[in-house]
Amino acid sequence: MSVKNCEKLEKNQVALTVEVDAAAFDAAIEKAYRKMRNQITVPGFRKGKAPRKMVEKLYGVEVFYDEAINIAMPDAYMDAVTSEKLEPVGYPEVELLDVSKDGFSFKATVYVYPEVTLGQYKGLSAPRDEVKVTAADVNARLSEMADRNTRMVGVDRPVEKGDVANIDFEGFDNGKPFDGGKGENFDLEIGSGTFVPGFEDQVIGMSAGEEKDIDITFPEDYHAELAGKSVVFHVKVNSVKVKEVPAIDDEFAKDVSEFDTLADLKKDIKAKLTEDRQAAADRAFEDILMQQVADGITCDVPQPMVDEQAKRFVDNLKMQLQSQGIPYEQYLKLTNSTEEDMLGQAQEPALRQVKLDLALEAIAKAENVEVTDEEIEAEYERSAEQYGMKAEDLKKYISSDNIKSQLVNTKVVKIVVDSAVATKPVEKTEEKAEGEEKPKAKKSAKKAETAEGEEKPKAKRTAKKAEEKAEGEEKPKAKRTAKKAEEKTEEKSEE
Repeated sequence: MSVKNCEKLEKNQVALTVEVDAAAFDAAIEKAYRKMRNQITVPGFRKGKAPRKMVEKLYGVEVFYDEAINIAMPDAYMDAVTSEKLEPVGYPEVELLDVSKDGFSFKATVYVYPEVTLGQYKGLSAPRDEVKVTAADVNARLSEMADRNTRMVGVDRPVEKGDVANIDFEGFDNGKPFDGGKGENFDLEIGSGTFVPGFEDQVIGMSAGEEKDIDITFPEDYHAELAGKSVVFHVKVNSVKVKEVPAIDDEFAKDVSEFDTLADLKKDIKAKLTEDRQAAADRAFEDILMQQVADGITCDVPQPMVDEQAKRFVDNLKMQLQSQGIPYEQYLKLTNSTEEDMLGQAQEPALRQVKLDLALEAIAKAENVEVTDEEIEAEYERSAEQYGMKAEDLKKYISSDNIKSQLVNTKVVKIVVDSAVATKPVEKTEEKAEGEEKPKAKKSAKKAETAEGEEKPKAKRTAKKAEEKAEGEEKPKAKRTAKKAEEKTEEKSEE
């Protein structure tokens, strides 16, 4: 193998012109002959027993050329990459230039790892929220805890808003049942908006054992073929229940926590809220700074790097959906998306992630950031404890290179954050200009709770999730969250 030309193209592409000499090509032809001889028929010989020269005489010397090129080209390409000290990104585009008994030549065009010029990464500034936890915040958390500890109590009266009515229902379109419109013993919270608008309001006033028909018109933007149609639901109320919320007192504190008094529980809630909100404020401060760092680099990012990152995002989404019991194909159907749509949506966050990764690596080189074996081992122990595993078992799923990369990135981020200046956030005005319409909130209640620093329940993570966590990959945005997809699935089965 010899490299006849190595031409640098624009956008971090390199074109290699490579020649494979007669000896190397002949060795590849011999391998091709041994691989293919059992498939070749030569008169007077059993299959696989005809000599190579006899086969070439009968079928032509070129009979093994294609397979021989397929055998020799990958090694020749890798040897060329090594000799030219290139760092390829993705697979090359290959063009065969010439082939004869004296060898063959080809041109391989490939993206290479880009050169990165760092912008400013020290002395940056970003707003950092001041953390406050009020008595109202603590009381709100107590109310949430009380709601989670409610019990359902049956009542002998007509359904009211806020009740839970256990119902049987079946929907009819022009007198014929439609798919997904039937359910039995379904607990429907009146006022939750679970069913089609107008359904729950018409259940109000019904008593246990009562049956009636409910006229419903589906919204024009409904996801199924029923959009805009008028249908009839036959509904039977089986029982009526109300939520019994416990009193928030010392006994409540004993029931839901390790504390004996409500005062002690409140102190603990305030401490945890403060810790969570401080962590959230720190993460937000860090994210803004690192986005500035990523935006500040000068670099032609190879598209294959972005495509590969986008694919990882979508793969992570698939695993997330699978863990929630939602088939990916069903998710695509519910969100009216295709695989190409998902990869397309992932392009923008993938580019941000790639630029951030490039920036982190460039800073690590500029600052000579290193990680010791002792630090890697300590991180294994810390992560293993977090995931409820043994360190030796965790090592089967997460390589030391991943741990090392994670620790290097942590040190780089610390360099940026420690040198940064925190500024006071711009205060948000409550009053809108006269006549200006307030935007609708896009965050779900669940997201809002997380934004408020709600303590997340501890969960056992699989080793696979531990690996995802170690890699620290950003998730792509999708048209609907997995939770929404799950709710949509339930809605379809209920209606």
